[in-house]
Amino acid sequence: MFSRDTWVEIFQTISKNKLRTFLSGFTVALGIFIFVVLFGFGNGLKNQFKEFFLDDATNVLTIFPGTTSKPFMGFKSKRQIRFENSDLSGIKENFTFFLENISPRITRYAQVTYKLESNNYRTKGVSPSEQFFEKNIVTNGRYINSNDVKNKEKYAVIGRLVVQDLFKPNENPVGKFINIDSSVFKVIGVFKDLGGDNEERVVVIPYTTRQLIEKNNSYVDQIRVSYKRELGYIGGIGFENKLKIFLKEKKYIDPTDTKGIFIRNVSKELKQNQDFSTVLQYIITFVGIGTLIAGVIGISNIMVFVVKERTKELGIRKALGATPNSVIGTILIESIFITTIFGYIGMFGGIILLNSLGSTLAENYFIKDPFINFSTAVFATIILIIFGAVAGYIPAKRASKIKPIIALRDE
Repeated sequence: MFSRDTWVEIFQTISKNKLRTFLSGFTVALGIFIFVVLFGFGNGLKNQFKEFFLDDATNVLTIFPGTTSKPFMGFKSKRQIRFENSDLSGIKENFTFFLENISPRITRYAQVTYKLESNNYRTKGVSPSEQFFEKNIVTNGRYINSNDVKNKEKYAVIGRLVVQDLFKPNENPVGKFINIDSSVFKVIGVFKDLGGDNEERVVVIPYTTRQLIEKNNSYVDQIRVSYKRELGYIGGIGFENKLKIFLKEKKYIDPTDTKGIFIRNVSKELKQNQDFSTVLQYIITFVGIGTLIAGVIGISNIMVFVVKERTKELGIRKALGATPNSVIGTILIESIFITTIFGYIGMFGGIILLNSLGSTLAENYFIKDPFINFSTAVFATIILIIFGAVAGYIPAKRASKIKPIIALRDE
């Protein structure tokens, strides 16, 4: 079956039927190419979702005050809820089992000036835990600490691009003084953030200092808390529910009012998006498998035609003493050879295309760095080769049963 004569005959058959060979091979190559590309796009979509969420901590709840939509306990509806420092201490005291970090946030846009340079930046009044939430990486100096918050120090930690905008190249900003809306702050550190340019054009100051500037009030815009990772996704959902109940009771909000307080659970959003991308990848994989099946059907039809076309030839072979196994073997090897060569051409073509795309599709199609594991691509190609062999075996088996006299009569 695997003799030199068999291979010589196969190559002669292929060379005599170039168009037929190309069409059968093209069907196979296209099938595996489309599968690889679609599967890679599914992984690229997952990469994009990860980038959206994983530049910040994921075991985080952000609590926003809202406006009540129902009257409750003598309070009218449409009451604006405000968070205060007492809410921070209340959460710390009542949720020690869940709580890992907590930070208020007071966001303001302000004109920041250093010497003759100035620009408008987002300033954040926060606690030291903000570094955990945002995954800020300090590259020079230090981040704000608990003493800065306690003493209401006029210290600022500035983003990498703020340094680039306001300071001269190679000038060390740490220790310098900047003006934030007529208040002088000392720069104590510089940070970078993987979230992009917007996250690096930020000035961080102690939240108590921001409250001091604003008539020494005790209000905060938002509260961010993180729960212990060992609690997992279910524990995070339980923490979210208990926290909502606690704050509604503290702020006298109707338990059924959905407008008074909003909580953004990053892990819930991440899971929902991961579930969505997984389902989408299942669909893409299903389409890809359908393409592979179409390729198998295509090569099966072509092999049926090949066997039909060679009926007389096979009849002569059998009349000269060829065994049924030798007839099957010749056709089967030809089918496997064509499927293997063109299958790997399609596979490598798909991989090369994915590698060349990189992040070019991220902006418009939310597909970042599409890829497919090499083992997955090889496995899919092997499956296609196996089915290609089956596609060649079935008509070959039928051909091996044809009686020579009948085959020679075929027109």
